[in-house]
Amino acid sequence: MSSEAEKPAPQPNAAKNWLRKGSIAASLFWLTVGWLVVALLATGFLLTDLYSRALDTTLSQTLDFHVESLAGILLEVGDPRDPDIALADPRFDRPRSGWYWIIRDGDGVLVNLSTSVVGIDLPQLSGSLDELGRRTGVVADAFGTQLRVVERSVTLDGETYRIEVAGNLTEILGLVEDFRGQTFVVLGAVGAMLAIMSVIVARFALRPIDKLSAAIESVREGESTEITGQYPTEIAPLAEEVNELLRSNAQIIERARNQVGNLAHGLKTPIAVLRNEAAAKKGALADVVQAETEKMSNMVSTYLERARLAARTSIVGKKADSTMIMLRLTRVMRKIHPDVTIAFQRPDASLPWFRGDEADLEEMAGNLLDNACKWSRGQVGVRLSSERNAKGTQLLIRIDDNGPGLSEDDARKVLRRGVRLDEKTPGSGLGLDIVKELVDVYGGSLELKRSALGGLLVELRLPTARLGGLVRSPAA
Repeated sequence: MSSEAEKPAPQPNAAKNWLRKGSIAASLFWLTVGWLVVALLATGFLLTDLYSRALDTTLSQTLDFHVESLAGILLEVGDPRDPDIALADPRFDRPRSGWYWIIRDGDGVLVNLSTSVVGIDLPQLSGSLDELGRRTGVVADAFGTQLRVVERSVTLDGETYRIEVAGNLTEILGLVEDFRGQTFVVLGAVGAMLAIMSVIVARFALRPIDKLSAAIESVREGESTEITGQYPTEIAPLAEEVNELLRSNAQIIERARNQVGNLAHGLKTPIAVLRNEAAAKKGALADVVQAETEKMSNMVSTYLERARLAARTSIVGKKADSTMIMLRLTRVMRKIHPDVTIAFQRPDASLPWFRGDEADLEEMAGNLLDNACKWSRGQVGVRLSSERNAKGTQLLIRIDDNGPGLSEDDARKVLRRGVRLDEKTPGSGLGLDIVKELVDVYGGSLELKRSALGGLLVELRLPTARLGGLVRSPAA
């Protein structure tokens, strides 16, 4: 009786770690962010400077207007000391307002002033007048307020008078600071939106690359034999080149396998003729020829088998359900060795598949499990798991028994081709060598250790593939 549990195969997360260090998206994102920071900071300072200049120009124009107004009133009334000389702006009537006007005579003596100047001694401007009899500058009053001052020279009845009008520059600087703060807040928000937009643009622009990566991974994992789908004109040639590479690789492997096979089969006939001729003769020469032809025949068979294995494992697109295979092997070994108790520890459904040919996994695991049953004293354990190491995620198959086990020196010897530590046990001694050969071509590892059961522990590590299709769990 068998039961079947269906679990969806995990899908690759194309967006996962897409901003990882070294990726194109990360480079685009940080380049955009860096440029935005520089550009927005420069924009903020430029706007603030323009705003400051505009306010200062407006202040200077306002002061020029007041100077001209006072000059007109002075020329109209004819007496610089006349109390009727005044400006309509109420700021000139409020003490400490930062808005002042003063009329001085040619010797710098105070002649008339605004109400706001009472009790304040304003510094005089230094420097020469221009061709229009004007000059401007910045001074500070007794309260620390910075003032923009515009001064004009006026001649009345042969006497020269200087009209000075001052405006509050500190207020302007305060407005500039407020504007700067608000500007950087707004530009910061704009920068954040642009950064988010750059992330979205980069994500959508690089989606074809993610699609191509997923297609290549599908080929590697055995889910397809070539890259399919529509790609932008910039990426389409790459996808086609990869497909051409896959086709060329398959052709090269097939040609190499055929050539090795032809060579091996071509040598078999001459070797067989030599062996037969040597067998029909007697003497030292015949014995030497017989021994050497036997070695040549073994070498031809060995390298023909290696070429077959290498060609089979070099073809991408194969994978096998390790749980299903080990369950099947366990049932077979229980029938072959009815006196041995085989305890199979079932893995969970998330165990990755073996990336390779199903027959190869059966050959490796079957040899190891058969050896464990032969050498055990009635107890064998089988466990499947996954392991993360420098090579990535690997499938780990542990087979242990309660037999006599092996010393470290014997463990090294037994992996050599044809080495047998006990000639009484049935077998050719080639089983572990075949396993080791397959392990090498798959880039895995095989270790022999001391088992917790008292015998030998075999640890077989192999490359993994993603789960595929349905994970079936037949009863063991």
